[in-house]
Amino acid sequence: MLLRRVIPCLDVDKGRVVKGVEFVNLRDAGDPVELAVRYQDEGADEIVFLDITASHEKRETVARLARRCADDLFIPFTIGGGVRTVEDAQAVLDAGADKVSVNSAAVARPELLSELAGVFGAQCAVLAIDARRDPDDGPETDRSGAGTARPLAHYGVYVNGGRTPVGRDAIEWAREGVERGAGEILLTSMDRDGTEDGYELSLTREVSDAVDVPVIASGGAGTLDHLVDAVEKGGADAVLCASIFHYGQYTVRQAKERMREAGIPVRL
Repeated sequence: MLLRRVIPCLDVDKGRVVKGVEFVNLRDAGDPVELAVRYQDEGADEIVFLDITASHEKRETVARLARRCADDLFIPFTIGGGVRTVEDAQAVLDAGADKVSVNSAAVARPELLSELAGVFGAQCAVLAIDARRDPDDGPETDRSGAGTARPLAHYGVYVNGGRTPVGRDAIEWAREGVERGAGEILLTSMDRDGTEDGYELSLTREVSDAVDVPVIASGGAGTLDHLVDAVEKGGADAVLCASIFHYGQYTVRQAKERMREAGIPVRL
């Protein structure tokens, strides 16, 4: 039976965990290693660190973070932000990370995914996609492969904290990313990020149906029922959470107990 995962996400800026809405109005949430250890003790399956620090020395910044975490974390952790080449990924993985997450670097040069998968294996290459619903729904189209047209909202890929469109369709980019070697999709709805209004379920479902690798739902968790919905209605393999854990609203243990109550298999 496939266990669904609960993954706390820590956005790190200048060595501190921060949280805001759509990466603006950031508030300090604590030390990344201390928070990660707390979530590990509460039963987190994995941890994701996203370094959002504006710096030209990104490789050393994220490698330093990985080294700090490797001494105290005994569950898998992923680091993103600043990985633009195989050499960047090598530095982060050598420092102790289990996976690397790439976003804008893969958009700019999709071959990066193939290179990462070729050197480290697909299990180490996570494609992070920041998506927004376009103001107007797209035309009737069929992305399911079933041959039946249906009206779908159109989701575009964005970079720069969800502020800059790149002219790509999010579902098609997820498909291409997996074909190029991504072993997992970290899917964030920038419309929902930090709002605590719940995950973008239609987006999550479309991507989950489009690819044959695990999809991590991200952006919008505000209640424990939102996590249940992401799995049951969105088809997510894992749920990424930030604010509901950082500020003591819920614990990882409570999240997993609620999911188990709903009949979702989790590791307690």
